[in-house]
Amino acid sequence: MSTYHQILVPVDGSPVSDAALLEAIRFAHLTGARLRLVHVVDVLQYVNGFEPPASYANDILPRMRAAGEKILAHGRQMALDQGVQADSVLIMEAPGRLCDQIAEQARQAKADLIVVGSHGRRGIGRALLGSDAEQIVRYAPVPVLVVRAIGAPT
Repeated sequence: MSTYHQILVPVDGSPVSDAALLEAIRFAHLTGARLRLVHVVDVLQYVNGFEPPASYANDILPRMRAAGEKILAHGRQMALDQGVQADSVLIMEAPGRLCDQIAEQARQAKADLIVVGSHGRRGIGRALLGSDAEQIVRYAPVPVLVVRAIGAPT
């Protein structure tokens, strides 16, 4: 097994993301690595285009920030509970694709490994929804460990 010093873990608060985080914690525990948790806020998920600008700035953005900070705090606590050091980065309103944001964070953190969860979608579901995990694998500057959802198709 390679020695890992810095492991990057994109988190979104889903059960699949938590499974990937637990796997990253196991690796970090075995190798003495630190974790960097990254949450990228997807503003398009919360915006429908009918919000007045003041509502967006005063209500929606603060809620998205708070939700992202809660996800990161939960992940840091999971790592700390297992004796693993972790820091976190919250990315708000970042341009570009998620895979580009994760690749850039991996470079900035000097990560040795990225651990990401995958829902294991196939066929039309994958075509319609895309695969963030697949894109991360394609564009990552370091090796990527993909943790599949329990019960995902093989």
